[in-house]
Amino acid sequence: MSILAIMVLSTVNAPYGTSLSAEQLAARISDPESVTHCDPAAFSFYSEVEEGLQNSFLQEMHIDPHIAADVAQRFSAVAGYTLPLARAA
Repeated sequence: MSILAIMVLSTVNAPYGTSLSAEQLAARISDPESVTHCDPAAFSFYSEVEEGLQNSFLQEMHIDPHIAADVAQRFSAVAGYTLPLARAA
């Protein structure tokens, strides 16, 4: 596992006592259904991980940045404030 993945996962997993893998998190942050299910790990990625790390993680995990921006925008609508990646949508 890369240092980047460890940094992202420690931010996402620690507050919720989860132990998602990088692949599991990648699936959640690229799935619009994560918003419908109010997935705390996906929301944590978009709201608590620094934007530069978000972009690096997307690249490392081969996630289309347009898909991630769309999911971030959907989370922004639910949260009531703009999340960093939502600006890219």
